[in-house]
Amino acid sequence: MSKEKGFWPVIFLTLVVIIAIAALSVTDGITRDKIAQAKQDEVMVMLSTLFPDMQSFTYNSETNIYEAVAGEKTIGYAFIAQAQGYGGVIDILVGMKPDNRSLEGIRIIAQQETPGLGAKISNPEFFGQFSGVAVDEIALSRNGGKIDAITGATISSTAVVKAVKDAVTRQTAGHNGEEGS
Repeated sequence: MSKEKGFWPVIFLTLVVIIAIAALSVTDGITRDKIAQAKQDEVMVMLSTLFPDMQSFTYNSETNIYEAVAGEKTIGYAFIAQAQGYGGVIDILVGMKPDNRSLEGIRIIAQQETPGLGAKISNPEFFGQFSGVAVDEIALSRNGGKIDAITGATISSTAVVKAVKDAVTRQTAGHNGEEGS
């Protein structure tokens, strides 16, 4: 009799696990499209801060490049760059002008830098410096570039500048400044 009672908790827990898995699967199926739409809406908002005239965008999953469009005209390109900062990974949205010779600007998507210091990379005073900067001028001012580092946050500043420069170089390789590339 005690052996029979020992099986019931196992059967009960097995049923609970099966029901939980089924519930999670149903929830995933219901929310997957909503999550994808929310992500696309978030990208649209961030792209529209870089390209105020943008009416729509397309995404090329092979090249990982967003193309910002106004009417029938491409007004710029954007892609994600990542940096290893002082506090962790920094995700950066980089916007390029259509000629691939200069930046439209950047936006910090996510960062874990020190509040009050490295976190200032998310402030317009820092990321605003990238607007209109030529590809060959993407460097800290102390290295001959156009970007001033944040005082007390050299690691964060350097990480962002290097990641942007590397990503721009990688994404524009082979385009040679051709319109619409």
